[in-house]
Amino acid sequence: MSTDTPPAGRPLVLRGRELGADADGSRRGVIMAIVNRTSDSFYAPARTLDDDAALDAAHRAWEGGAEILDVGGVRAGVGPEVDAAEEIRRVVPFVARVRAELPGLVISVDTWRSDVAREVIAAGADLINDTWAGADPRLVEVAGAAGVGVVCSHTGGATPRTDPYRVAYPVPADPTRDPRDGVLDDVVATLRRGAERAVACGVPPASVLVDPTHDFGKNTWHSLHLVRRTAELAALGYPLLVALSRKDFVGESLGLPPGERLEGTLAATALAAWMGARVFRAHDVAATRRVLDMVAVLREDAAPVQVVRGLG
Repeated sequence: MSTDTPPAGRPLVLRGRELGADADGSRRGVIMAIVNRTSDSFYAPARTLDDDAALDAAHRAWEGGAEILDVGGVRAGVGPEVDAAEEIRRVVPFVARVRAELPGLVISVDTWRSDVAREVIAAGADLINDTWAGADPRLVEVAGAAGVGVVCSHTGGATPRTDPYRVAYPVPADPTRDPRDGVLDDVVATLRRGAERAVACGVPPASVLVDPTHDFGKNTWHSLHLVRRTAELAALGYPLLVALSRKDFVGESLGLPPGERLEGTLAATALAAWMGARVFRAHDVAATRRVLDMVAVLREDAAPVQVVRGLG
């Protein structure tokens, strides 16, 4: 891995402003905090079906340095069925409440359904996080018509709410390349197609995020390799989102359950930030904020808060 500083992550513009850009010209990673309106998410502290608890979590995220709040109404993995009506019931009133109480916070909704996207946009959502890679092809059309942002993802063909099973990607034909780059090639091609379609549907290019979607349609080896190849993903030309927080590839690497995966998550976060990732979906806002701020200083994208040592 090169020690040269890669180019800074691509600008992200939502609601008419560039996120992660300070008035003094500093640029820092953008945190997308997680609030799951579910009772069965894999990480128990993120389960916030109670309205007041969810709103408290949104306020804490904002105060801790998150610029985006990602609201989900359905567990990503296998679990009890949640139909569109129930997803709307869980998410739409909450989005409206967050919009009223935290007007400066960008609101993202994690959904693959176009009818849910339409309702949450009407309630005030600014970004649709399509974690299932266009399973509903109308979703990006809804986002484009409304002029909101969209996250384009990669699942290797997996359908919503399924877990990967013996996933494999072709070995690159070029023998000089790393044979593990098959997953990288598939991710790059899929994200490029998704982003181009989003722009064609009316989403502004600076509001199109791309997400390699670690663990979705991938085993741990795949997800680890994609972290190492973050610079190539950032080179796609769209703001790069990485959702690393407490995921299984971190847990399997360290042999730890979700509640003990913070340090592993932060290590992967630091590497991805150094290599040009722009947005970080995170359960642990304050810790992630400090890591991203330190990486920004090391990259010379921002200055230290104070420098007095050895100067007095």
